[in-house]
This record gives sequence, C-alpha cells and structure tokens, in this order.
Amino acid sequence: MAETKPVEHLSIEEATEELAQLAGRLAAANTAYHRDDSPLMSDAEYDALRTRNAAIEARFPELIRADSPSDQVGAAPAEGFSKITHRLRMLSLANAFDADDIREFDRAIRSFLGLAEADPLAYTAEPKIDGLSLSLRYEAGRLVQAATRGDGTTGENVTANARTIDDIPQRIDDAPEILEVRGEVYMRHAEFEALNERLRDEAVRADRPARSFANPRNAAAGSLRQLDPEITRARPLHFFAYAWGETSEPLAATQMAAIEQLALLGFKTNPLTRLCDSAEALLEHYRTIEAQRATLGYDIDGVVYKVNDLALQARLGFRSTTPRWAIAHKFPAELAWTRLEGIDIQVGRTGALSPVARLAPVTVGGVVVSNATLHNEDYIAGRDNAGAEIRGGRDIRVGDWVQVYRAGDVIPKIADVDLSKRPVEAEPYAFPHLCPVCGSQAIREEGDSVRRCSGGMICAAQAVEKLKHFVSRAAFDIEGLGAKQVEQFYADGWINTPADIFDLKEKYGSGLQQLQNREGWGEKSANNLFRAIDERRRIPLNRFLFALGIRHLGEVAAATLARHFGSWERLRAAVDSAAEEPAAKANDAKARKAALAESPNWEELVSVDGIGDTLVQSLVAAMHQPAEREVIDALAERLEIEDVAAPDSSGSPVAGKTVVFTGTLEKMTRAEAKARAEALGAKVSGSVSAKTDLVVAGPGAGSKAKKAAELGIETLDEDGWLSLIGSA
Repeated sequence: MAETKPVEHLSIEEATEELAQLAGRLAAANTAYHRDDSPLMSDAEYDALRTRNAAIEARFPELIRADSPSDQVGAAPAEGFSKITHRLRMLSLANAFDADDIREFDRAIRSFLGLAEADPLAYTAEPKIDGLSLSLRYEAGRLVQAATRGDGTTGENVTANARTIDDIPQRIDDAPEILEVRGEVYMRHAEFEALNERLRDEAVRADRPARSFANPRNAAAGSLRQLDPEITRARPLHFFAYAWGETSEPLAATQMAAIEQLALLGFKTNPLTRLCDSAEALLEHYRTIEAQRATLGYDIDGVVYKVNDLALQARLGFRSTTPRWAIAHKFPAELAWTRLEGIDIQVGRTGALSPVARLAPVTVGGVVVSNATLHNEDYIAGRDNAGAEIRGGRDIRVGDWVQVYRAGDVIPKIADVDLSKRPVEAEPYAFPHLCPVCGSQAIREEGDSVRRCSGGMICAAQAVEKLKHFVSRAAFDIEGLGAKQVEQFYADGWINTPADIFDLKEKYGSGLQQLQNREGWGEKSANNLFRAIDERRRIPLNRFLFALGIRHLGEVAAATLARHFGSWERLRAAVDSAAEEPAAKANDAKARKAALAESPNWEELVSVDGIGDTLVQSLVAAMHQPAEREVIDALAERLEIEDVAAPDSSGSPVAGKTVVFTGTLEKMTRAEAKARAEALGAKVSGSVSAKTDLVVAGPGAGSKAKKAAELGIETLDEDGWLSLIGSA
C-alpha cells in the first residue's frame, strides 16, 4: 500500500486523492473482515488506514466523502442470514495510538462540556477484545434475538447460534422488560489452537485440503456465523458483555455501575475494567493491561476509555459513526527494514505528481508491504515543506535500506534510511519536471508542496482520473461502470468527458453489438449498463457538485453548498455573479478581503459555514475556465439535478434562518449551540452579513455584534436564545 506523508504536510490535492484510495481499500476490508471472515489485512493495518482517513478528514473537513470510511460501520450482512435492524445503531469507536491522543481526547471532552482542567471527570478503562460484536435482545427476561453488528444499522440474525454459547444466558431474572446487551464473542488461544488441529485432522481423514483459521478472531467470527447452529455449538466460543442498546429502563447512572449490573444479571464482564479519574490514570491502566497482554489467554488490541457519567455521555452525543464520549487506545504496530527497489511517479486527477516507493516485499504487523507513497520531492530529499530537515536530512535513494512502520498513520511509512548499507552507486533522486504521461511541464507553484502537470485534459492520466472520480461511489456510482471500464472506454475513444457517458447509447446506436463483442461483456451486461446510466440522469445536487472533481470541493463542502443554495440554478447564478465582483479579480487574499464589501455574492459564498476563501476561489475559477465550464454545462444539460429539500424542522422558530454565534456562551459550549441550531433547521454562519437573520451575542462579543447593530439585525443574549428555541 502506498505510504503517505504526515497529515500536516498534505496539500488539499494530495488529501483528496488519498481519501479516495482509503475509501476503496477500507470498504473492501470491511466486507472481507465483517461479512466474509476472510480479512485482506491485519487489524493493525486496518486501524492504521482508518486512523489515517480520520486524521485527513479532521484536517480537511471540506473533503469528507459521501462514502467516507468514517461513516461506515462493519459491512452489509451476508445473504445466508435473515436481517435484523438494530433499534439503536451499533457504532464503532474512534482510535488513539499514543499518550498525546488520550490527553487530547480528555481535553476535547472538557472543552465540549465546558469543564476546566481541574474539574472532576471520571472514565472507565477496559481491555478491547479482538472478537466479533454481538447484540442480544431480552424481552421479559428471555433471549429473543441475537444479531451481529453488520453495517451498524442492519445485522445478521444469529439467534440460534448465540443460544449455543455457554456465556450467554437464555433467561435472566430481575431484568428490565426490554434489555439489549452488547458485547464481544471471542475464542481463547488454547482453544483456537485445538480447533485448528482438529480441523487439520478431519481434513486428513477425509482426504481433502486442510482448512484452518488465521487467528482467534477469524475463528470466532466464522464459528458464530455458521448456517448450521450445531457447528457453532461444537466451537469453543465465549462472550464478554460491555455495553447495552435499547432498554425499557436505565441500568444505572454511570458506565461502571451499569457494567456491574450486567454482571449481577449473569453476564461475564471483563475483570480488568477500572474506574480512572484523569487522562494520566487512563494511561497508567493502559500500561498495566499492556504488560498482561501476553498472559490473558485471549486477544486484545487495545484499551477502551469511556466517560463514566451517563448523563454526560448523553450531552456529548455522537459523530456519524462514533460516540464522542469513548475512544479505543490501540497497541503499537511493528517496524521492519527492506530495500527500496525503485521510485515511480503517478499522476492524479488534478495533475499532482505523486512518487511511489517500490519496496522488496516485507511483512509489517502481519501484512506484506511492497509500496509506499513518498509524498513529494521535499520528502525524498530529506526536508519538509518549509525546508527544515527530516530524518536528520538523510535523503532517500533507489537501492537504500529503509525502515518501514505502520502505526497511527495507518498506511506504511518510511521512518528512516540506513546509510551504512547505501550502495556506492546510489545517486540522489532527480524529481521529474515533465509529466511522465503527457510530457507537459510539471509546475510547482509557490506555497504548494507538490508538482502538477500543466497539461489539463490533454493529459490522459488526469482525464481518466477525473472520469474515475465521476463514476465513484460517492459521486454518480454507475453500476457496471467502474475504474476498469472507464480506462477501457477512454482508451477506445468512447468517452472523454462525463457528458459522453450519457451519450453512449445514442452515439453508438443501440450500442449492444459493439459493447457485447468486448471481452467480459454480453447482451445482458450491456443492457444493464445502459439502464444504470439512465438511472443516474436524475442526481441530487450535492452528488453532482462532488462528481465535478473541482479541487478542494469535497463531499462535505458539496453537501454544505447544496443545503445553502438549494438548487443548481441558484448556486450557478451566485458563482457567476461572484466571478464578476472585485473579490474575484483581486490578486491576493489581502486584496480579496478588502474587496469583500463590494462583493456581496462572493461574501455569501465565503460566509457559508464550512466554506472558505480557498474553496470559493477554486469553485469560481473552475466555473469560469472556458473548457471546464463547457464540460460542466454539457453534463448539466443531460441531467435532472435535484434540489435539496429543507430539513424537517416543523415547529422550529429558527427554521431556515441564518444564525451567527459570537462572544462567550456560558450555559452551553459553542459546539453544543451550533449543533442545536442546525438540528432546528437553522444555518449557522461564521460571519455577519446582510443575509444574517439572528445574532446570539455573549460576553466579549466584538466586531460581529457591532456589525449586526449597524445592519439592524436582531441580536439576542444567551438567555434570549434559549428562551426562543425553548423545547423545540
């Protein structure tokens, strides 16, 4: 897998391309791991990939994709089981990999809740079992349903199988009328070895190839997900309870007390669970558990921390797939040395030249690594984007022995170079100044960390990558038209721009004869493709915007613009008007800022919460570059672009209004206030303009409150805001 440079050194272009790669790899890994019990990578690599993805999304929130791995939990259920919809979603946990991550976790929670560093805040800490998540539903004390996590919303019905596990009670006394217990199914090391030995012996006796499990987690998952419950019964499975879903009444007021209550009801809970009163106490217990890891007799891959007070958990709430009040502190990964055999240059969708290290294959953390991205020419030369030395100034050369590691950065990284093993003939790497695909100049603009091919659409690599992006899952997601088909059709001259996709059938008559004569195609698959294309002639505005592949315009930003403007016509008009205003014609950020007073449409775009000046510049430039605008207009003519409906906020006094918060809020944090306003259908903006409807000003409000007064905009203090929204 390609390596990537530190997140803080990524350009937006690099981040966009890497997020697309991560989405594909993680989707495949989720299916293989959660549904097929046949992992494509080790847990450490998977964790590293997810962490890398999350780190990039945190630094570039405007680039978050619709198919972001951060929004995915597990994988869709297999077809062999009936489906069960979880009453409350089974979410995954965010990951941390070092002490600073845990201190930041504690700081972020305190900041969200408005707590000072000295204020008491308790957490629980428990081993993170490396098994298969399972949900058990009890009604009137009787086990009525068991389901795997699946994709977090829908799981597999494994009730009959769960009934065969001794650690899972069939009936419980003194339980709430409805109680959903969640935990982990796992297998002990000794029992895992015995199972594999038994499977090998059975294969020998039956004269067939031996099948064994790669690790205890796979064995547990494969055993629980047998279509024949009797096979499950014969497997040594165990269950630790650590959480709950739907309950008809609360188990307790705290996480620790709730776990103790589960134990009283007859469930096995982990004896290493502890109550901790600080981030440092969490880290101390982490070290205690890590020291015992080899002697536990079952696999763990980290320690889970949770805010103890359940009322505070409720206040903290959830992100899209993870709770804010919990985190998994993973154990560190491994290091390995190998030889750098070559450096290739790949050209991305926006022309970025990305160097890729070709390595002699080496196993790192249970996964064979043969590629690593080298980020850019500075990274290869041993310096960062500012010119400061990295790796002690040691450059990277073909033939070098390099140290590869995989940890919190998820993707393999080159940590160091062993100069004592450098071949005498090794020469400093000369980064190309010409595009290796089309031969155009590769230009590095001031302030940019990468070189970019200047060929634009004449560069086949850029054209193909743009088309691949267009048909990707988060964009048009045309079934039957993936990366391989795009490359084939482009090479044959069938498609050069996105609009060509929607002309395929018309341009080639029925298209059937020419298409079905191709390898891998037949009449049915050709008809299916044309039908899939027709189904995408109607597309939501946010997906249309993201599919355009405009630099800096990620999925989150596309959704934000779609919600704000509502329709393609209104957004296009705003961008067209902004292009004629002084801010668009200013040649630097300072001049643009000074010109904003004369640029109402530019200011409207910039003032949309989450949309910055860089993105607006890119959007305006793309829409008014003649060749690119021609491509966009030709595409829009062939589509029905759906307007974005306003959220259902009936009864809300602020629905559809633009609200600005300024100054200090004393009864809730800024994050809570923003989340509440958006939930009520309001648009939260970071700046005051003539289009602002309401300003909520706390102590210390400055220029925004002053501007609101000058514009005659209604202004409330925090109490007035709370009174306005009431219980809506």
